[in-house]
Amino acid sequence: MIFRKGELFSGPGGLALGLTSACIVDDSGNEYKIKHEWSNDYDESACKTYRRNICQNIDDSSVIEGPVQELDIESLPPIDALAFGFPCNDYSVVGEHKGMSGDYGPLYSYGVKVLNYHNPKFFIAENVGGLQSANEGKAFIQILKELASAGLGYHLTPHLYKFEEYGVPQKRHRIIIVGIRKDQDLVFKVPAPITPDKYVTVNEALNNPPILDFTENHELTKHNPKTIEMLNYIPPGKNAWYEGIPEDLRLKVKGARMSQIYKRLHPDEPSYTVTGSGGGGTHVYHWDEPRALTNRERARLQTFPDHFVFEGKKEKVRQQIGMAVPPKAAKIIAEAVLKTFAGIEYPFVKPKWTFDELIHEGKVPYTV
Repeated sequence: MIFRKGELFSGPGGLALGLTSACIVDDSGNEYKIKHEWSNDYDESACKTYRRNICQNIDDSSVIEGPVQELDIESLPPIDALAFGFPCNDYSVVGEHKGMSGDYGPLYSYGVKVLNYHNPKFFIAENVGGLQSANEGKAFIQILKELASAGLGYHLTPHLYKFEEYGVPQKRHRIIIVGIRKDQDLVFKVPAPITPDKYVTVNEALNNPPILDFTENHELTKHNPKTIEMLNYIPPGKNAWYEGIPEDLRLKVKGARMSQIYKRLHPDEPSYTVTGSGGGGTHVYHWDEPRALTNRERARLQTFPDHFVFEGKKEKVRQQIGMAVPPKAAKIIAEAVLKTFAGIEYPFVKPKWTFDELIHEGKVPYTV
């Protein structure tokens, strides 16, 4: 069974790489796979990256570049699966917390429109953990209601995935909503963590194997001497507010102090969350060398293989990497979906929320 996949807000293809890499074979020898059919994103560089790595064709017209608001949903080819990591800007805990009142908050509705018209057998939607508390929890509940009632109706399994528990060398927590069309008479179960007690460390991720110097997207960042001097005083796991930094090298910041500013990685732990935007001090910093990570190193923390080449200028590449879904985690979730359709049992855990708790009992999600 081959599920043809459509995708909105596709970015460089982290979610797509995980989904299309998944393959399940049942007892009768039948293969279950997910195949790219079409995708959409407004960012030119991300579309080029997607075409190069997911489609293996830089001219592939199935990757539609442009605003989702201008996408002709009814003209798109039929699909069996929909993936969409709808923009998180207005739900992130970092930012202005606009939720549904922001420019990006309502964009999930285009996923609902695809579900209404194309009625795929299942969908996978992704967003930041802050979604659960946006607009006092009302945004999350509204989104779930609309997804559940879209098209022919969907059984939903929303869960907060801690990706470090799924083999990703990064403490990245994201809400994934899996919906299976009700007429399929199947219920998705959250796959059990594969690394619940022993996380993959940044040292393992970046040095096993070492990144070759000529690898694409591996250029170093140029730092001014004062930044390098300051970093030399910051131990692994500490940030710009470390008390051992001499007074003349400290940042002059009033008000809130973000913990990730010039924070150096600890070699024996997963990374903190890799982000796609932000100024000085937000680029993720090496534990041993006084420098920011290269884009290739950041891509390793996101579990992209070294042969996955990102298109665009350096900052555009950084943006793509930071906004992507780690392919390794996406593959695990996709395999669980395919096993659900194949009738294959797998280890699972209780989801963080149930639809009844959130909708029928009117409970507001709690913040992690």
